[in-house]
Amino acid sequence: MRFSLLLSLFLSFSNHMLFASTHSNTIFDKSRDRNIPVTVSKPINSASCTQKNQCPVAIISAGYGIKHTKYQFIETLLKQRGFLTIAVGHELPSDPPLSVTGNLYQTRSENWQRGAATLRFVRSFLGEKFIGYNFNALTLIGHSNGGDISSWLANENVDFIERVITIDHRRVPLPRNHNIKVLSIRGSDFPADEGVLYTPSELSEYPVCIVKIDKSRHNDMYDGGPTWLKEAITDKIALFLTDKPCSNKH
Repeated sequence: MRFSLLLSLFLSFSNHMLFASTHSNTIFDKSRDRNIPVTVSKPINSASCTQKNQCPVAIISAGYGIKHTKYQFIETLLKQRGFLTIAVGHELPSDPPLSVTGNLYQTRSENWQRGAATLRFVRSFLGEKFIGYNFNALTLIGHSNGGDISSWLANENVDFIERVITIDHRRVPLPRNHNIKVLSIRGSDFPADEGVLYTPSELSEYPVCIVKIDKSRHNDMYDGGPTWLKEAITDKIALFLTDKPCSNKH
């Protein structure tokens, strides 16, 4: 009895230390035999996040070939805005490389499906551990291929996504869903594939916003990019999170 109590206290303490204010770790999806790197960052006001007064949750998916920890400029904004932020590493050394030939929507779909499954697991696994946070109204944020993954999951008609923010993703159509608010920040050097963005009538019908940042480069939209670009991205995200009208639709 005494041993069981000590073990319970140890596990509780270990779990608290595992997910301290900001901590990187690997969680294991047994059903897919898959290790998933994550970095979990609590908001500045985490003491006020309780089961009765849950704080919001955002999940960040990196661009292909970029480490999931390289979006600190977005994470900092989200922590200030009261979000629990989870950055997810989608690509493992054992995964096949992202296809660069053929019909990319078809040849890359396996990657996006796997990524969507990972986001589902992360939500389920961490939602049980962070009861002071609302995992039923997620904000998904993704750069490039991470935006494709986020859009893929949003198109699966799940009921736990409140917002999708993509940063210059190019392949997977954005959700056409009246219950999901969408912001897509566009770079200046590459166009999105046909049908990914919205038609003029869809921009009016759905709660969505498409914003282009002039003179911005697709590969600069992470921590290694220029300061002015990171500030422009966070400004657009901050405005979107306040539910203010989109000021620059394209």
